[in-house]
Amino acid sequence: MKKTIFGFVTLLSVGALAACGNGGGTSSSGNNSADNGDNSELTFPLATTNNDEAIEDGELNVAVATDSQFKGLFQWEFYQDAFDAAFMAPSHEPLFTNDDNFTITNDGAASLELDEDAKTATITLKDNVKWSDGVDVTADDVIFPYEIIGNSEYTGIRYDDTFRNIVGMEEYNSGSADTISGITKVDDKTVKIEYKEMNPSMLQAGGGIWTYAAPKHTLEGIAIKDMESSDQVRKNPVTFGPYYMSNIVAGESVEFLPNEYYWNGTPQLKKITMKSLPTASATEALNSKLYDMIFQMPTDTYETYQDIAGYTNLGRQQTSYTYLGFKLGKWDAESGSVEYDPNSKMADKSLRQAMGYALDNTAVGERFYAGLRSNATSLIPPVFESFHDADLKGFTQDIDKANKLLDDAGYKDVDGDGIREDKDGNKLTINFASMSGGETAQPLADYYVQQWKEIGLDVQYTTGRLIEFNSFYDRLENDDPEIDIYQAAWNTGTDPNPSGLWGANAAFNYTRYESEENTKLINDINSSAAFDADYQKEAYKKWQEYAFEEAFAIPTLFRNEVLPVNDRVKDWNWAYDAVNPWAVVSVTSDSRS
Repeated sequence: MKKTIFGFVTLLSVGALAACGNGGGTSSSGNNSADNGDNSELTFPLATTNNDEAIEDGELNVAVATDSQFKGLFQWEFYQDAFDAAFMAPSHEPLFTNDDNFTITNDGAASLELDEDAKTATITLKDNVKWSDGVDVTADDVIFPYEIIGNSEYTGIRYDDTFRNIVGMEEYNSGSADTISGITKVDDKTVKIEYKEMNPSMLQAGGGIWTYAAPKHTLEGIAIKDMESSDQVRKNPVTFGPYYMSNIVAGESVEFLPNEYYWNGTPQLKKITMKSLPTASATEALNSKLYDMIFQMPTDTYETYQDIAGYTNLGRQQTSYTYLGFKLGKWDAESGSVEYDPNSKMADKSLRQAMGYALDNTAVGERFYAGLRSNATSLIPPVFESFHDADLKGFTQDIDKANKLLDDAGYKDVDGDGIREDKDGNKLTINFASMSGGETAQPLADYYVQQWKEIGLDVQYTTGRLIEFNSFYDRLENDDPEIDIYQAAWNTGTDPNPSGLWGANAAFNYTRYESEENTKLINDINSSAAFDADYQKEAYKKWQEYAFEEAFAIPTLFRNEVLPVNDRVKDWNWAYDAVNPWAVVSVTSDSRS
Protein backbone atom coordinates (compact mmCIF):
# COMPACT_ATOMS: atom_id res chain seq x y z
CA MET A 1 0.00 0.00 0.00
CA LYS A 2 4.58 3.13 -1.92
CA LYS A 3 4.48 3.13 1.42
CA THR A 4 3.31 0.33 3.36
CA ILE A 5 0.17 -0.58 1.83
CA PHE A 6 1.46 -3.96 1.93
CA GLY A 7 -0.14 -6.28 4.34
CA PHE A 8 -1.10 -3.66 6.75
CA VAL A 9 -3.27 -1.00 5.23
CA THR A 10 -6.83 -2.18 5.55
CA LEU A 11 -10.35 -0.99 5.01
CA LEU A 12 -12.20 -0.34 8.25
CA SER A 13 -15.80 0.12 9.15
CA VAL A 14 -16.57 3.51 10.64
CA GLY A 15 -18.51 2.25 13.63
CA ALA A 16 -16.62 -0.83 14.75
CA LEU A 17 -12.99 -0.95 15.75
CA ALA A 18 -10.61 -3.03 13.72
CA ALA A 19 -6.95 -3.94 13.70
CA CYS A 20 -4.86 -5.77 11.18
CA GLY A 21 -1.64 -7.67 10.76
CA ASN A 22 0.79 -7.10 13.58
CA GLY A 23 -0.31 -3.52 13.77
CA GLY A 24 1.92 -0.60 14.18
CA GLY A 25 3.95 0.41 17.11
CA THR A 26 3.36 1.13 20.68
CA SER A 27 5.47 -0.22 23.47
CA SER A 28 4.03 -2.62 25.99
CA SER A 29 3.93 0.13 28.55
CA GLY A 30 2.42 3.06 26.71
CA ASN A 31 -0.30 4.41 24.45
CA ASN A 32 -3.03 2.41 26.14
CA SER A 33 -5.20 5.19 27.48
CA ALA A 34 -7.95 7.38 26.09
CA ASP A 35 -9.51 10.70 26.98
CA ASN A 36 -13.05 9.96 28.12
CA GLY A 37 -14.29 13.45 27.36
CA ASP A 38 -14.12 15.03 30.83
CA ASN A 39 -10.33 15.45 30.81
CA SER A 40 -9.85 12.25 32.80
CA GLU A 41 -8.36 9.16 31.23
CA LEU A 42 -9.58 5.64 30.74
CA THR A 43 -6.51 3.48 31.28
CA PHE A 44 -6.30 -0.07 30.03
CA PRO A 45 -3.79 -2.89 30.50
CA LEU A 46 -2.12 -4.29 27.39
CA ALA A 47 -1.68 -7.86 28.61
CA THR A 48 -3.37 -10.50 30.74
CA THR A 49 -2.13 -11.15 34.28
CA ASN A 50 -3.36 -14.72 34.77
CA ASN A 51 -0.77 -16.59 36.85
CA ASP A 52 -2.61 -19.92 37.01
CA GLU A 53 -1.17 -22.96 35.27
CA ALA A 54 -2.30 -23.61 31.72
CA ILE A 55 -4.34 -26.75 31.09
CA GLU A 56 -3.45 -29.26 28.38
CA ASP A 57 -5.60 -29.49 25.24
CA GLY A 58 -7.32 -26.18 25.98
CA GLU A 59 -9.60 -24.60 23.39
CA LEU A 60 -10.08 -20.90 22.71
CA ASN A 61 -13.33 -19.42 21.43
CA VAL A 62 -12.97 -16.07 19.71
CA ALA A 63 -15.38 -13.74 17.93
CA VAL A 64 -14.99 -10.82 15.55
CA ALA A 65 -17.77 -8.26 15.92
CA THR A 66 -18.95 -7.39 12.43
CA ASP A 67 -22.17 -6.73 10.59
CA SER A 68 -20.75 -8.03 7.31
CA GLN A 69 -19.61 -11.46 6.26
CA PHE A 70 -15.86 -11.75 5.84
CA LYS A 71 -14.74 -12.05 2.21
CA GLY A 72 -12.32 -14.89 2.89
CA LEU A 73 -9.36 -13.62 0.86
CA PHE A 74 -6.87 -15.45 3.07
CA GLN A 75 -3.69 -14.57 1.24
CA TRP A 76 -1.61 -11.47 2.00
CA GLU A 77 -1.43 -10.45 -1.66
CA PHE A 78 -5.22 -10.28 -2.01
CA TYR A 79 -6.89 -9.41 1.27
CA GLN A 80 -8.12 -5.83 1.71
CA ASP A 81 -10.20 -5.38 4.84
CA ALA A 82 -9.73 -5.66 8.57
CA PHE A 83 -12.26 -8.46 8.93
CA ASP A 84 -10.20 -10.87 6.82
CA ALA A 85 -7.09 -9.66 8.63
CA ALA A 86 -8.63 -10.54 11.99
CA PHE A 87 -9.38 -14.07 10.85
CA MET A 88 -5.88 -14.47 9.42
CA ALA A 89 -4.11 -13.49 12.64
CA PRO A 90 -3.68 -16.95 14.27
CA SER A 91 -2.37 -18.57 11.10
CA HIS A 92 -0.75 -15.97 8.87
CA GLU A 93 2.52 -14.56 10.17
CA PRO A 94 4.75 -11.87 8.64
CA LEU A 95 8.39 -12.54 7.87
CA PHE A 96 9.58 -9.77 10.20
CA THR A 97 8.99 -8.61 13.76
CA ASN A 98 9.14 -4.98 14.88
CA ASP A 99 10.17 -2.97 17.94
CA ASP A 100 8.18 -0.28 19.73
CA ASN A 101 9.21 2.28 17.09
CA PHE A 102 7.73 0.09 14.33
CA THR A 103 11.23 -0.67 13.07
CA ILE A 104 11.92 -4.13 11.64
CA THR A 105 13.89 -6.41 13.92
CA ASN A 106 15.59 -9.67 13.07
CA ASP A 107 13.72 -11.80 15.60
CA GLY A 108 11.13 -13.08 13.16
CA ALA A 109 11.10 -15.84 10.57
CA ALA A 110 13.50 -13.79 8.43
CA SER A 111 16.10 -11.05 8.84
CA LEU A 112 16.58 -7.94 6.74
CA GLU A 113 19.76 -6.12 5.74
CA LEU A 114 19.71 -2.84 3.82
CA ASP A 115 22.64 -1.50 1.82
CA GLU A 116 21.87 2.14 1.06
CA ASP A 117 24.88 2.57 -1.21
CA ALA A 118 24.15 -0.49 -3.32
CA LYS A 119 20.40 0.18 -3.11
CA THR A 120 19.67 -3.40 -2.10
CA ALA A 121 17.71 -5.27 0.54
CA THR A 122 18.72 -8.79 1.51
CA ILE A 123 16.15 -11.07 3.12
CA THR A 124 17.43 -14.20 4.85
CA LEU A 125 15.09 -16.91 6.12
CA LYS A 126 15.77 -18.88 9.28
CA ASP A 127 16.56 -22.55 8.61
CA ASN A 128 13.65 -24.03 10.56
CA VAL A 129 10.74 -22.13 9.00
CA LYS A 130 8.21 -24.48 7.41
CA TRP A 131 4.76 -24.21 5.91
CA SER A 132 1.88 -25.85 7.74
CA ASP A 133 2.09 -28.81 5.36
CA GLY A 134 5.70 -29.46 6.38
CA VAL A 135 7.37 -28.00 3.29
CA ASP A 136 10.29 -25.63 3.88
CA VAL A 137 9.72 -21.90 3.38
CA THR A 138 12.33 -20.98 0.78
CA ALA A 139 13.67 -18.07 -1.21
CA ASP A 140 11.23 -18.99 -3.98
CA ASP A 141 8.37 -18.29 -1.56
CA VAL A 142 9.84 -14.89 -0.73
CA ILE A 143 10.12 -14.01 -4.42
CA PHE A 144 6.71 -15.37 -5.44
CA PRO A 145 4.62 -12.49 -4.00
CA TYR A 146 6.51 -10.05 -6.24
CA GLU A 147 5.74 -12.23 -9.25
CA ILE A 148 2.06 -12.35 -8.27
CA ILE A 149 1.59 -8.65 -7.55
CA GLY A 150 3.76 -7.52 -10.46
CA ASN A 151 1.96 -9.70 -13.00
CA SER A 152 -0.26 -7.86 -15.46
CA GLU A 153 -3.12 -10.26 -14.66
CA TYR A 154 -2.96 -9.64 -10.90
CA THR A 155 -6.47 -8.89 -9.61
CA GLY A 156 -5.53 -7.26 -6.30
CA ILE A 157 -4.76 -3.64 -5.49
CA ARG A 158 -1.21 -3.71 -4.16
CA TYR A 159 0.78 -3.03 -7.31
CA ASP A 160 1.96 0.50 -6.66
CA ASP A 161 5.02 2.72 -6.46
CA THR A 162 6.69 0.47 -3.89
CA PHE A 163 6.75 -2.34 -6.42
CA ARG A 164 7.56 -0.07 -9.34
CA ASN A 165 10.62 1.00 -7.35
CA ILE A 166 12.14 -2.47 -7.83
CA VAL A 167 14.59 -2.68 -10.72
CA GLY A 168 12.98 -4.57 -13.59
CA MET A 169 9.48 -4.65 -12.11
CA GLU A 170 7.88 -2.33 -14.67
CA GLU A 171 9.33 -4.38 -17.52
CA TYR A 172 7.94 -7.55 -15.92
CA ASN A 173 4.54 -5.92 -15.42
CA SER A 174 4.37 -4.76 -19.03
CA GLY A 175 5.28 -8.21 -20.34
CA SER A 176 8.54 -7.13 -21.95
CA ALA A 177 10.48 -9.31 -19.47
CA ASP A 178 9.71 -12.78 -18.14
CA THR A 179 11.48 -12.23 -14.84
CA ILE A 180 12.12 -9.34 -12.45
CA SER A 181 15.76 -8.48 -13.08
CA GLY A 182 16.24 -6.71 -9.75
CA ILE A 183 15.30 -9.78 -7.66
CA THR A 184 18.01 -12.39 -7.21
CA LYS A 185 17.80 -15.77 -5.50
CA VAL A 186 21.18 -15.94 -3.74
CA ASP A 187 20.52 -19.40 -2.30
CA ASP A 188 17.56 -21.38 -0.98
CA LYS A 189 17.20 -19.10 2.04
CA THR A 190 18.41 -15.74 0.74
CA VAL A 191 16.92 -13.15 -1.63
CA LYS A 192 18.49 -9.87 -2.74
CA ILE A 193 16.31 -7.09 -4.13
CA GLU A 194 17.69 -4.09 -6.02
CA TYR A 195 15.76 -0.81 -5.88
CA LYS A 196 15.84 2.32 -7.98
CA GLU A 197 15.78 4.43 -4.83
CA MET A 198 16.13 3.66 -1.12
CA ASN A 199 13.84 5.26 1.46
CA PRO A 200 13.34 5.05 5.23
CA SER A 201 10.01 3.23 4.90
CA MET A 202 12.12 0.18 4.13
CA LEU A 203 13.04 0.14 7.81
CA GLN A 204 9.39 -0.02 8.87
CA ALA A 205 7.48 -3.23 9.41
CA GLY A 206 4.93 -3.37 6.63
CA GLY A 207 6.74 -0.55 4.87
CA GLY A 208 8.88 -0.44 1.76
CA ILE A 209 9.81 -4.13 1.86
CA TRP A 210 7.09 -6.71 1.24
CA THR A 211 6.64 -8.40 4.59
CA TYR A 212 5.27 -11.79 3.57
CA ALA A 213 6.03 -15.04 1.80
CA ALA A 214 3.61 -16.98 -0.42
CA PRO A 215 3.57 -20.83 -0.73
CA LYS A 216 4.72 -21.25 -4.31
CA HIS A 217 4.34 -25.02 -4.18
CA THR A 218 0.56 -24.73 -3.69
CA LEU A 219 -0.12 -21.63 -5.80
CA GLU A 220 2.13 -21.80 -8.85
CA GLY A 221 -0.18 -24.04 -10.86
CA ILE A 222 -3.00 -21.51 -10.69
CA ALA A 223 -3.35 -18.72 -13.23
CA ILE A 224 -2.75 -15.45 -11.42
CA LYS A 225 -6.06 -14.06 -12.67
CA ASP A 226 -7.80 -17.04 -10.99
CA MET A 227 -5.75 -17.10 -7.80
CA GLU A 228 -8.02 -14.83 -5.77
CA SER A 229 -10.97 -17.21 -6.17
CA SER A 230 -8.98 -20.44 -5.76
CA ASP A 231 -9.43 -23.02 -3.01
CA GLN A 232 -5.79 -22.42 -2.03
CA VAL A 233 -6.73 -18.88 -1.03
CA ARG A 234 -10.31 -19.30 0.18
CA LYS A 235 -10.67 -22.83 1.55
CA ASN A 236 -7.34 -24.36 2.54
CA PRO A 237 -4.53 -21.79 2.65
CA VAL A 238 -1.08 -23.03 3.62
CA THR A 239 0.61 -20.75 6.17
CA PHE A 240 3.55 -20.71 8.58
CA GLY A 241 1.97 -19.14 11.67
CA PRO A 242 1.36 -21.00 14.95
CA TYR A 243 -1.99 -22.37 13.73
CA TYR A 244 -3.45 -23.31 10.37
CA MET A 245 -6.99 -22.91 9.03
CA SER A 246 -8.44 -26.41 9.31
CA ASN A 247 -12.06 -25.61 8.48
CA ILE A 248 -13.51 -22.48 6.88
CA VAL A 249 -17.24 -21.81 6.75
CA ALA A 250 -17.41 -19.03 4.19
CA GLY A 251 -18.33 -15.69 5.72
CA GLU A 252 -19.08 -17.21 9.12
CA SER A 253 -16.26 -18.97 10.97
CA VAL A 254 -12.77 -20.46 10.87
CA GLU A 255 -11.43 -23.35 12.92
CA PHE A 256 -7.70 -23.44 13.61
CA LEU A 257 -5.52 -26.38 14.63
CA PRO A 258 -1.92 -26.12 15.86
CA ASN A 259 0.79 -26.03 13.22
CA GLU A 260 3.08 -28.88 14.23
CA TYR A 261 5.83 -27.38 12.08
CA TYR A 262 5.70 -23.89 13.61
CA TRP A 263 9.19 -22.43 13.68
CA ASN A 264 9.02 -20.53 16.97
CA GLY A 265 7.86 -22.98 19.65
CA THR A 266 4.87 -25.23 20.27
CA PRO A 267 1.39 -23.68 20.13
CA GLN A 268 -0.38 -24.14 23.46
CA LEU A 269 -3.98 -24.80 22.40
CA LYS A 270 -5.71 -27.84 20.97
CA LYS A 271 -8.01 -25.71 18.84
CA ILE A 272 -9.14 -22.14 18.19
CA THR A 273 -12.60 -21.37 16.87
CA MET A 274 -13.21 -17.86 15.51
CA LYS A 275 -16.66 -16.69 14.47
CA SER A 276 -18.33 -13.60 13.05
CA LEU A 277 -20.66 -12.00 15.57
CA PRO A 278 -23.21 -9.24 14.90
CA THR A 279 -22.15 -6.12 16.77
CA ALA A 280 -25.59 -5.82 18.38
CA SER A 281 -25.06 -9.24 20.01
CA ALA A 282 -21.53 -8.64 21.28
CA THR A 283 -22.29 -7.45 24.81
CA GLU A 284 -24.84 -10.19 25.42
CA ALA A 285 -22.32 -12.75 24.17
CA LEU A 286 -19.91 -11.55 26.86
CA ASN A 287 -22.62 -11.66 29.53
CA SER A 288 -23.39 -15.22 28.45
CA LYS A 289 -19.67 -16.17 28.53
CA LEU A 290 -19.79 -17.43 24.95
CA TYR A 291 -16.31 -16.26 23.94
CA ASP A 292 -12.86 -15.80 25.43
CA MET A 293 -12.16 -12.70 23.36
CA ILE A 294 -14.16 -10.48 21.02
CA PHE A 295 -12.15 -8.43 18.55
CA GLN A 296 -13.38 -5.19 17.01
CA MET A 297 -15.76 -4.53 19.89
CA PRO A 298 -17.88 -1.46 19.10
CA THR A 299 -16.70 1.50 21.13
CA ASP A 300 -20.09 3.16 20.84
CA THR A 301 -21.42 0.59 23.34
CA TYR A 302 -18.38 0.50 25.64
CA GLU A 303 -20.39 1.45 28.70
CA THR A 304 -22.48 -1.75 28.29
CA TYR A 305 -19.48 -4.06 28.62
CA GLN A 306 -16.90 -2.12 30.61
CA ASP A 307 -17.58 -3.99 33.89
CA ILE A 308 -18.67 -7.51 32.92
CA ALA A 309 -17.61 -10.06 35.53
CA GLY A 310 -15.01 -12.55 34.36
CA TYR A 311 -13.48 -10.28 31.72
CA THR A 312 -10.66 -7.76 31.61
CA ASN A 313 -10.69 -5.05 28.95
CA LEU A 314 -7.37 -4.54 27.23
CA GLY A 315 -6.96 -1.34 25.25
CA ARG A 316 -4.57 0.49 22.94
CA GLN A 317 -4.35 3.37 20.49
CA GLN A 318 -5.03 2.32 16.95
CA THR A 319 -2.85 2.96 13.94
CA SER A 320 -6.01 4.23 12.29
CA TYR A 321 -8.40 7.13 11.88
CA THR A 322 -11.86 7.91 10.59
CA TYR A 323 -12.07 10.51 7.83
CA LEU A 324 -14.28 12.32 5.35
CA GLY A 325 -13.15 11.92 1.76
CA PHE A 326 -14.19 14.01 -1.22
CA LYS A 327 -14.56 12.39 -4.64
CA LEU A 328 -12.41 14.49 -6.96
CA GLY A 329 -11.80 12.24 -9.95
CA LYS A 330 -11.53 8.66 -11.11
CA TRP A 331 -9.06 5.79 -11.12
CA ASP A 332 -7.35 5.14 -14.46
CA ALA A 333 -6.70 1.40 -14.46
CA GLU A 334 -4.69 1.56 -17.66
CA SER A 335 -2.12 3.98 -16.29
CA GLY A 336 -2.42 2.79 -12.70
CA SER A 337 -2.96 6.29 -11.40
CA VAL A 338 -5.66 8.67 -10.24
CA GLU A 339 -7.23 11.05 -12.74
CA TYR A 340 -8.01 14.24 -10.85
CA ASP A 341 -10.90 16.32 -12.19
CA PRO A 342 -10.45 20.02 -11.39
CA ASN A 343 -14.07 20.60 -12.39
CA SER A 344 -15.60 18.02 -10.05
CA LYS A 345 -18.45 19.13 -7.78
CA MET A 346 -16.20 19.16 -4.70
CA ALA A 347 -13.12 20.66 -6.39
CA ASP A 348 -13.24 23.97 -4.48
CA LYS A 349 -11.23 23.47 -1.32
CA SER A 350 -13.21 26.25 0.40
CA LEU A 351 -16.29 24.03 0.13
CA ARG A 352 -14.39 21.11 1.59
CA GLN A 353 -12.89 23.18 4.39
CA ALA A 354 -16.29 24.63 5.29
CA MET A 355 -17.72 21.13 5.67
CA GLY A 356 -14.87 20.34 8.06
CA TYR A 357 -15.40 23.44 10.18
CA ALA A 358 -19.13 22.66 10.51
CA LEU A 359 -18.45 19.62 12.71
CA ASP A 360 -17.70 19.19 16.41
CA ASN A 361 -15.83 15.89 16.49
CA THR A 362 -14.70 16.41 20.07
CA ALA A 363 -18.34 16.16 21.05
CA VAL A 364 -18.78 13.17 18.73
CA GLY A 365 -15.99 11.29 20.52
CA GLU A 366 -17.51 12.06 23.92
CA ARG A 367 -21.16 11.47 23.05
CA PHE A 368 -20.96 8.49 20.73
CA TYR A 369 -17.77 6.70 21.80
CA ALA A 370 -17.45 7.21 25.56
CA GLY A 371 -14.25 9.18 25.00
CA LEU A 372 -12.57 6.27 23.21
CA ARG A 373 -12.34 8.42 20.10
CA SER A 374 -11.20 12.02 19.85
CA ASN A 375 -11.05 14.82 17.32
CA ALA A 376 -8.51 13.92 14.65
CA THR A 377 -6.15 16.66 13.58
CA SER A 378 -3.98 14.95 10.96
CA LEU A 379 -3.87 12.08 8.48
CA ILE A 380 -0.96 10.68 10.52
CA PRO A 381 -2.29 9.16 13.79
CA PRO A 382 -0.59 10.20 17.06
CA VAL A 383 0.47 6.62 17.81
CA PHE A 384 3.30 7.45 15.38
CA GLU A 385 4.97 9.89 17.73
CA SER A 386 7.97 10.50 15.47
CA PHE A 387 5.83 11.41 12.46
CA HIS A 388 2.57 12.93 13.78
CA ASP A 389 2.47 16.74 13.78
CA ALA A 390 1.27 17.50 17.30
CA ASP A 391 1.18 21.23 16.54
CA LEU A 392 -1.42 20.89 13.81
CA LYS A 393 -4.83 21.91 15.16
CA GLY A 394 -6.89 20.42 12.36
CA PHE A 395 -10.58 21.18 11.87
CA THR A 396 -12.50 22.21 14.96
CA GLN A 397 -16.03 23.53 14.86
CA ASP A 398 -16.28 27.14 13.70
CA ILE A 399 -19.64 27.86 12.06
CA ASP A 400 -18.81 31.50 11.34
CA LYS A 401 -15.63 30.50 9.54
CA ALA A 402 -17.48 27.84 7.58
CA ASN A 403 -20.10 30.34 6.42
CA LYS A 404 -17.49 32.90 5.44
CA LEU A 405 -15.56 30.35 3.41
CA LEU A 406 -18.71 29.50 1.47
CA ASP A 407 -19.72 33.13 1.03
CA ASP A 408 -16.29 34.16 -0.23
CA ALA A 409 -16.17 31.19 -2.62
CA GLY A 410 -19.49 32.17 -4.20
CA TYR A 411 -21.82 29.59 -2.73
CA LYS A 412 -24.81 31.85 -2.04
CA ASP A 413 -28.45 31.28 -1.08
CA VAL A 414 -29.92 32.76 -4.26
CA ASP A 415 -33.62 31.99 -3.70
CA GLY A 416 -33.80 32.61 0.05
CA ASP A 417 -34.76 29.07 1.07
CA GLY A 418 -31.83 28.73 3.47
CA ILE A 419 -29.92 26.41 1.13
CA ARG A 420 -26.96 27.59 -0.89
CA GLU A 421 -26.78 27.24 -4.65
CA ASP A 422 -23.55 26.56 -6.53
CA LYS A 423 -21.37 29.34 -7.92
CA ASP A 424 -23.53 29.62 -11.03
CA GLY A 425 -26.70 29.92 -9.00
CA ASN A 426 -27.84 26.37 -9.76
CA LYS A 427 -29.19 23.85 -7.26
CA LEU A 428 -26.38 22.22 -5.27
CA THR A 429 -27.02 18.75 -3.82
CA ILE A 430 -24.10 16.90 -2.26
CA ASN A 431 -24.35 13.10 -2.11
CA PHE A 432 -22.95 11.57 1.09
CA ALA A 433 -22.04 7.89 1.44
CA SER A 434 -21.52 6.32 4.85
CA MET A 435 -21.58 2.76 6.19
CA SER A 436 -24.27 1.01 8.14
CA GLY A 437 -23.45 -1.06 11.23
CA GLY A 438 -23.48 -0.52 14.97
CA GLU A 439 -25.72 1.69 17.04
CA THR A 440 -24.13 5.04 16.20
CA ALA A 441 -23.73 4.80 12.42
CA GLN A 442 -27.09 6.41 11.66
CA PRO A 443 -27.14 9.09 14.38
CA LEU A 444 -23.55 10.05 13.60
CA ALA A 445 -24.25 10.39 9.88
CA ASP A 446 -27.44 12.29 10.67
CA TYR A 447 -25.46 14.69 12.85
CA TYR A 448 -23.07 15.44 10.02
CA VAL A 449 -25.93 16.04 7.57
CA GLN A 450 -27.61 18.31 10.15
CA GLN A 451 -24.44 20.34 10.65
CA TRP A 452 -23.91 20.77 6.94
CA LYS A 453 -27.49 22.00 6.61
CA GLU A 454 -26.70 24.57 9.33
CA ILE A 455 -24.17 26.16 6.98
CA GLY A 456 -26.65 26.04 4.10
CA LEU A 457 -25.59 22.84 2.31
CA ASP A 458 -28.11 20.31 1.02
CA VAL A 459 -26.52 16.93 1.73
CA GLN A 460 -28.41 13.74 0.86
CA TYR A 461 -27.52 10.10 1.43
CA THR A 462 -26.22 8.17 -1.56
CA THR A 463 -28.88 5.48 -2.23
CA GLY A 464 -31.11 7.26 0.30
CA ARG A 465 -29.71 5.28 3.23
CA LEU A 466 -26.49 4.02 4.81
CA ILE A 467 -24.62 1.38 2.82
CA GLU A 468 -23.41 -2.09 3.89
CA PHE A 469 -19.62 -2.35 4.39
CA ASN A 470 -18.66 -4.44 1.34
CA SER A 471 -21.03 -2.61 -0.97
CA PHE A 472 -19.77 0.72 0.34
CA TYR A 473 -16.14 -0.04 -0.54
CA ASP A 474 -17.14 -1.53 -3.90
CA ARG A 475 -18.81 1.78 -4.74
CA LEU A 476 -15.76 3.76 -3.63
CA GLU A 477 -13.37 1.55 -5.55
CA ASN A 478 -15.45 1.85 -8.70
CA ASP A 479 -15.90 5.63 -8.39
CA ASP A 480 -19.67 5.60 -8.11
CA PRO A 481 -20.76 8.98 -9.59
CA GLU A 482 -23.45 9.20 -6.89
CA ILE A 483 -20.78 9.78 -4.23
CA ASP A 484 -19.49 13.31 -3.66
CA ILE A 485 -18.35 12.90 -0.05
CA TYR A 486 -17.96 9.76 2.03
CA GLN A 487 -17.10 8.74 5.56
CA ALA A 488 -14.61 5.88 5.91
CA ALA A 489 -11.65 4.74 7.98
CA TRP A 490 -8.13 3.50 7.42
CA ASN A 491 -5.79 1.33 9.41
CA THR A 492 -2.42 2.53 8.16
CA GLY A 493 -0.48 -0.39 9.62
CA THR A 494 3.00 0.01 11.00
CA ASP A 495 4.28 2.54 8.46
CA PRO A 496 2.47 5.90 8.31
CA ASN A 497 4.01 6.85 4.95
CA PRO A 498 1.12 8.52 3.04
CA SER A 499 2.06 7.33 -0.44
CA GLY A 500 0.03 4.14 -0.15
CA LEU A 501 -3.20 5.95 0.65
CA TRP A 502 -2.84 9.43 -0.80
CA GLY A 503 -0.29 9.11 -3.60
CA ALA A 504 -1.10 9.58 -7.28
CA ASN A 505 -0.43 5.90 -8.05
CA ALA A 506 -2.30 4.47 -5.06
CA ALA A 507 -5.47 2.54 -5.88
CA PHE A 508 -6.47 3.13 -2.25
CA ASN A 509 -6.54 6.87 -2.90
CA TYR A 510 -10.31 6.84 -3.16
CA THR A 511 -10.57 10.63 -3.25
CA ARG A 512 -8.70 10.50 -6.58
CA TYR A 513 -6.90 13.70 -5.63
CA GLU A 514 -3.47 14.46 -7.00
CA SER A 515 -1.31 17.49 -7.58
CA GLU A 516 2.31 18.25 -8.37
CA GLU A 517 2.80 19.59 -4.86
CA ASN A 518 1.24 16.54 -3.19
CA THR A 519 3.47 14.24 -5.22
CA LYS A 520 6.54 16.36 -4.49
CA LEU A 521 5.91 16.32 -0.74
CA ILE A 522 5.26 12.56 -0.67
CA ASN A 523 8.37 11.94 -2.77
CA ASP A 524 10.32 13.98 -0.23
CA ILE A 525 9.14 11.64 2.53
CA ASN A 526 10.30 8.74 0.35
CA SER A 527 13.68 10.24 -0.55
CA SER A 528 17.00 8.88 0.59
CA ALA A 529 17.55 12.21 2.37
CA ALA A 530 14.73 11.19 4.74
CA PHE A 531 16.98 8.55 6.29
CA ASP A 532 18.03 11.54 8.40
CA ALA A 533 15.49 11.60 11.24
CA ASP A 534 15.20 15.40 11.42
CA TYR A 535 14.75 15.71 7.67
CA GLN A 536 12.13 12.96 7.73
CA LYS A 537 10.19 14.59 10.55
CA GLU A 538 10.13 17.91 8.70
CA ALA A 539 9.03 16.20 5.47
CA TYR A 540 6.11 14.59 7.28
CA LYS A 541 5.21 17.91 8.88
CA LYS A 542 5.09 19.71 5.52
CA TRP A 543 2.86 17.05 3.98
CA GLN A 544 0.45 17.09 6.93
CA GLU A 545 0.15 20.89 6.70
CA TYR A 546 -0.48 20.64 2.97
CA ALA A 547 -3.12 17.93 3.40
CA PHE A 548 -4.89 20.07 6.00
CA GLU A 549 -4.89 23.09 3.70
CA GLU A 550 -6.14 21.20 0.64
CA ALA A 551 -8.67 19.16 2.66
CA PHE A 552 -9.04 16.44 0.01
CA ALA A 553 -9.65 14.24 3.04
CA ILE A 554 -10.57 15.54 6.48
CA PRO A 555 -9.60 13.34 9.44
CA THR A 556 -12.46 13.25 11.93
CA LEU A 557 -11.63 10.78 14.72
CA PHE A 558 -8.54 9.19 16.18
CA ARG A 559 -9.45 5.77 17.51
CA ASN A 560 -8.73 3.52 20.46
CA GLU A 561 -9.71 -0.14 20.50
CA VAL A 562 -10.83 -2.35 23.35
CA LEU A 563 -10.47 -6.12 23.61
CA PRO A 564 -12.46 -7.94 26.30
CA VAL A 565 -10.50 -11.02 27.42
CA ASN A 566 -11.87 -13.73 29.68
CA ASP A 567 -9.97 -14.23 32.90
CA ARG A 568 -9.10 -17.85 32.03
CA VAL A 569 -6.88 -16.64 29.15
CA LYS A 570 -3.15 -16.70 29.89
CA ASP A 571 -0.12 -15.09 28.21
CA TRP A 572 -1.97 -12.78 25.84
CA ASN A 573 0.00 -9.59 25.17
CA TRP A 574 -1.68 -7.06 22.88
CA ALA A 575 1.25 -4.65 22.61
CA TYR A 576 2.26 -3.91 19.05
CA ASP A 577 5.86 -4.97 19.65
CA ALA A 578 5.03 -8.20 21.51
CA VAL A 579 5.95 -11.69 20.34
CA ASN A 580 3.09 -13.10 18.26
CA PRO A 581 0.51 -13.61 21.04
CA TRP A 582 -1.17 -16.47 19.18
CA ALA A 583 2.05 -18.46 19.51
CA VAL A 584 1.94 -18.45 23.33
CA VAL A 585 -1.68 -17.92 24.39
CA SER A 586 -3.29 -20.63 26.53
CA VAL A 587 -6.21 -21.13 28.92
CA THR A 588 -6.14 -22.13 32.60
CA SER A 589 -9.54 -23.81 32.96
CA ASP A 590 -12.00 -25.80 30.87
CA SER A 591 -14.78 -23.25 31.12
CA ARG A 592 -15.28 -19.50 31.30
CA SER A 593 -16.48 -18.05 34.58
